[in-house]
Amino acid sequence: MQGNIALMKEIGLDFFRFSISWTRILPRGKISGGVNQEGITFYNNLINELLSQGLKPLITLFHWDVPQALEQEYGRFLSQNIVDDYCNYVDVCFKEFGDRVKYWVTINEPNIFTIGGYITGVDALGRCSNYIGNCTYGNSGTEPYIMGHNLLLSHAIAVKLYKEKYQVSQMGEIGITVQSYWNLPKYQTVASIKAAFRGLDFRFGWFVDPIIFGGYPKTMRVLVGTRLP
Repeated sequence: MQGNIALMKEIGLDFFRFSISWTRILPRGKISGGVNQEGITFYNNLINELLSQGLKPLITLFHWDVPQALEQEYGRFLSQNIVDDYCNYVDVCFKEFGDRVKYWVTINEPNIFTIGGYITGVDALGRCSNYIGNCTYGNSGTEPYIMGHNLLLSHAIAVKLYKEKYQVSQMGEIGITVQSYWNLPKYQTVASIKAAFRGLDFRFGWFVDPIIFGGYPKTMRVLVGTRLP
C-alpha cells in the first residue's frame, strides 16, 4: 500500500478515488450481522497513508458489489428493503472515516449498473428478457425501473443522513456519479432530434432529473407509464 501511494505522490496526484466494499464493512450486509473491525482498520490505514502523503481521499460508497446475503434474502435492489440496509452501511462509513474524508460519492454510475445488469444482461447480475439473448431470467421491461428507483432512494437517504447528522461537524461534500454520452441527431428532422433527446432522457435524465427536479423525465413518464414506480 505505502509503495503505491508513494508512486501516486511522485507523479503529482492530489486526489485518490477508491471504493469501499460493503461486505468488508458489514460481512452479512446488515448492521445486525455485525461490523468487521478488520475492514475498518484496512480503510483507516489507507486513508491515513493517503493523507500523510498529501493526497485527498475521495470515497465511492457503492460500486455495484451488493452483499450476497442481501441478494439471497430479497434480490438486492429489486427490493426496497435494501434502502435501510444501505443507509446503515453508509452510516458506519461516515462515522468511522468522515473525520478525515471530505468527498463522498454515494453510488457509481447507477444508470450503467442498471442498464448492464438488468436491461442488456452483460453485467452482473445478468438479468434481462429472453429476447435479449444474454440471460436465463429477468424482465428488461420492468426490473430496471424498480431497481433504478431503489438506487435513487438509496442515494437520497445517504445524502439526507450525511447532511443532517455529519456534514456540520465533518464539513464534507457528497454527491453521485452518473455516466452519459451526448446524443446528436443523425438527420435534422423532428423525428431524429426527438430521438436524440429521448436517448438522453433514458440514459442521463433517468437518474439526474429526479435528483435535480424531483421527478422522472416527461419522455419516460409517457413511454414507460405505470412501469415507473
